Amino acid sequence: MSVRGMGDARERWSLPASSPSGRSTVTRRSDTRLCSYGAPMRESATDMTTSSPPLRNEGTRFAIWSTAAAFSTYFCMYAFRKPFTVGTYADLEVWGIDYKIVLIVTQVLGYTISKFSGIKIISEMTPERRILAVALLIAVAESALVLFGLIPAPFNFVCLFLNGLPLGLVWGIVFSFLEGRRATEMLGAGLCCSFILASGAVKSVGAWLMSDFGVSEFWMPAATGGVFVVPLVVSLWMLSRVPPPSDADMGQRSRRDTMDRSQRRAFSTDIALGLILLVAVYTVLNAYRDFRDNFAKELWAGLGYADTPSIFTLSEIPIAATVLVAAAVMILVRDNGRAFRISLGSILLGSAAVAASTFGFTHGAIGPAAWIILVGVGMYVPYIAFHVMVFERLIAALGRQANVGYLMYLCDAFGYLASVAVMLYKNFCAPDLDWVEFFVGASYVTAGVSAALGIGAMAFFRNRIRKAP
Repeated sequence: MSVRGMGDARERWSLPASSPSGRSTVTRRSDTRLCSYGAPMRESATDMTTSSPPLRNEGTRFAIWSTAAAFSTYFCMYAFRKPFTVGTYADLEVWGIDYKIVLIVTQVLGYTISKFSGIKIISEMTPERRILAVALLIAVAESALVLFGLIPAPFNFVCLFLNGLPLGLVWGIVFSFLEGRRATEMLGAGLCCSFILASGAVKSVGAWLMSDFGVSEFWMPAATGGVFVVPLVVSLWMLSRVPPPSDADMGQRSRRDTMDRSQRRAFSTDIALGLILLVAVYTVLNAYRDFRDNFAKELWAGLGYADTPSIFTLSEIPIAATVLVAAAVMILVRDNGRAFRISLGSILLGSAAVAASTFGFTHGAIGPAAWIILVGVGMYVPYIAFHVMVFERLIAALGRQANVGYLMYLCDAFGYLASVAVMLYKNFCAPDLDWVEFFVGASYVTAGVSAALGIGAMAFFRNRIRKAP
């Protein structure tokens, strides 16, 4: 689909526009249908209705605008999710369990339920509901953080469940604006860099609010969210102006539609074993990533960086840069089958990087900061590949009706269950094990298991992926 004239009243963006009465209105021709990106389009894929988008669906301006909109929206979401982890909550317990672990597990449980529900919700969500959905979801999350500050500890831990419950749906909504394009890898990598950089950045903001403004660690999460309200509103407006994929995009990557229950079942059944292997790889990577992220404060303190809050952000910058370079390279691979196989190869490369850097750290060959950065690179390259390349290219190579949101939420649901299991194991089975020592062991396990599963997935899909014409 091409977006031709900016002033052509026949080609309009599909997100609801406000009428003088304040109600959202959308005018549709009788021969229009909704694509999965927020715009109704004719069967000829040329006409749109409602207000005109500010950019064409191609070129540098489109890429910068779309990447910035998705990046900033999801970056802001992290301000409502992660800042609480920078608190120590010393000497507090719930049922004999460390209070901070209870907070993290409680939030992740809400997030996990959100991911399971997202398998249906995201794959079926219609375009005109997406922007409003993100705004409402984050408003609910911020309300839960306010309750976290109001209710006395330790009884306020339930508020983190209410905080995580809506936030798990945000990624799928945001990514739906980017999938199915020739440049999806680069656009998606820009989006995913947000959660590489945002986690450390919002923790730094939270630590700054506590140290410089005297905000308590119970009110700090809500205060950090408040700092990002205005940037979030601007980001959502930008996201609402992103045009849908062009005809050329859909020709190369296949059209992306919503999926009902029967379509989800049919797609999954056809590649059941391969999908199980891919979900298993992602589950291992997510549990490892989430532990590194949630307990970054404890890990950095154990490595001698307790008084360096900027390390949360600075350590993630080279990781984000590496991910962007990898995504840029993948755009050059036009053959979807070949690109899919390369993305699976990133699992083996990442596993090797995690194992080698951990070995180097434990034997004194590299320093602690270099180790954390290198295992981050080794983990994030395949982890981000799942978000922007693995399923994007798999759908295109298979030529089937599907969307990335369904497959990613299937992965995330089990990935966050595994994250909860790892935290509970640390608390009950290895309570006296040093955080750094535990992470060293987890690094070796992650590298070995993900490599083995990755090889299995490569073998399964070897003869099942067609080459693009």
